[in-house]
Amino acid sequence: MKTENKNRTQEKRSRISTDKAAPVVATQEQHKPRLLRNMIVELTITAIDEDGYGTARVDGLSYKIGGALPGDVIRAKIDHVSFGAVTGHLYKLLKFSPLRSKRPPCSVGAECLGCPLIAMRYTDQKVWKRGMILNELAKYPALAAVTVHPLLSPDRLIHYRNSAKLVVAGKHSEPVLGIYRRASHDVFDLEACPIHHPLINRVMEVVRRGITKLKVPIFNPRSKMGLLRYLVVRVSESEQKAMVVLITADKSYNEIHHLSKFVREALPEVEVIASNVNSSDGNVIFGQKDTFLTPKHYLTERLGDMYVQISPRSFFQVNTAGARLIYEKVREWAALDKNSTVLDLYCGIGGIGLFLADQAKKVIGIEVVEEAVADARKNARLNGFKNCRFEAGDAADLLEELADDGEQVDVVVLNPPRKGCDEAVLQRVAGLSPLKILYVSCSPESLMRDLDILLKLGYACQEIQPVDMFPQTVHVENVARLEKNDKSA
Repeated sequence: MKTENKNRTQEKRSRISTDKAAPVVATQEQHKPRLLRNMIVELTITAIDEDGYGTARVDGLSYKIGGALPGDVIRAKIDHVSFGAVTGHLYKLLKFSPLRSKRPPCSVGAECLGCPLIAMRYTDQKVWKRGMILNELAKYPALAAVTVHPLLSPDRLIHYRNSAKLVVAGKHSEPVLGIYRRASHDVFDLEACPIHHPLINRVMEVVRRGITKLKVPIFNPRSKMGLLRYLVVRVSESEQKAMVVLITADKSYNEIHHLSKFVREALPEVEVIASNVNSSDGNVIFGQKDTFLTPKHYLTERLGDMYVQISPRSFFQVNTAGARLIYEKVREWAALDKNSTVLDLYCGIGGIGLFLADQAKKVIGIEVVEEAVADARKNARLNGFKNCRFEAGDAADLLEELADDGEQVDVVVLNPPRKGCDEAVLQRVAGLSPLKILYVSCSPESLMRDLDILLKLGYACQEIQPVDMFPQTVHVENVARLEKNDKSA
């Protein structure tokens, strides 16, 4: 791997400059040396934080070490020192933690840090994630009676990710396709990533070759020169087809069309290619408009008996098997009949609502992103559902309209972004007096906060089902089942 060779060279240089003296052992010493970037320290890791850093506290200093696990005795290289906090990464293992996998699926996880738990045995990952949920729950004494079930896990723990948003860096002669290292603008080169669907890795390899062969200029954010900025890849597992979006700093006909042709000829599984111009500063990936370079503009994915069309910017869960676990749990707990009306709030392209549509009388979807609502309507037609209605707009405003219209809602599904729901939205949901609320959350912190608010509004959480949508990472999804306290109301 090109980047590994670079990293080895950099590590060698660092050792030359920092390893002439013995490593600093972080202990209670009266005259401790000043800690500096690239210095090597010895630590015993005692815990792991919510970001996946191994942690230690010595002599009043807090250490956060990427790639380290509780129980490891390590040498760490310091990356940053600030206000009593030291951040670094694993440099050498001196004693292995019992949590550490004997054969982790990635050899560069400590450098990449995209999947900070990848060195941990999966059984211990599940225990840690459930413990993280319980810790958040314990902050709200009123929720003490809530049952938290063991994690549900998809069949595949690697190669599950069906989409990737990648930074393009370097020069056309040696392109880098990867992700930003944490807290930096350095790009870590990804090759054969074990989390990506194998077709994504194949697309990346072909795009690399195309950039080099066709001498496609790569955008440099410092000089503002160059063309290609980002590569977005999406995969339909049911079709085994891929979508590629080439995002450039300026309009280009020749380079991007030639690269598109090269990719399609080298990899026929790429069925959709689009170009997108983003000339803005910052790390926002997409510009305003997609221009398609292929006759087909979307992929089709299947979940059970439901089909969804996915366009370049459609929101769809990155783990198809994990999404199905969530949808099935929502359907089980909804326990619908043909007289039920379902409100799917933050519905995206309509996935959950459509998964419930064949069991319900009516599905109403609300989503602020107009393009997603257009996709949801297409998906309803694709599946032959005539009992679905999707509306674009602010959630609180549209909820108020439903109440004014006297709409009777039996089940509400909440699937908000990571920040959770605004309290005004929760109040208006409760004002519709549904019998059940099913809350799908990607953040245990905001979930528990909102469950506590809903309890005060008359809806008690009975149980939470964690779903490991993102194995090898610190993230976890949850489905919570709430019921109206006074069912006679």
